[in-house]
Amino acid sequence: MADSSRDELKAKLNLETSRIHWHELQTYYARGNVVRVAPELDLLEVASELTADNKTRFQQWMSGDQVGEVPADLARAWYERNAELWAVVVAPWVLVQDRSGHLLH
Repeated sequence: MADSSRDELKAKLNLETSRIHWHELQTYYARGNVVRVAPELDLLEVASELTADNKTRFQQWMSGDQVGEVPADLARAWYERNAELWAVVVAPWVLVQDRSGHLLH
């Protein structure tokens, strides 16, 4: 994807990015549609790579435990504090990122 197209995509995704509480994501989590993005990654970069179907990049992030499923213990911790997360939808996925500074994934 050309840089200008990628920048346009990131700008579009940025408009669709918002904060959401974990309780509001329970239906998506139950369906297995929530993807955890590590706080050190750029949420928009991950979303744009998902949109571009960049499997190689995703394999790197997944093998480094930077992107993946939300483990049950983390989901429980987020539920208990009704964590406010950053989220962006790349249908059917909801990418979420916890920038609160809590030490769980």
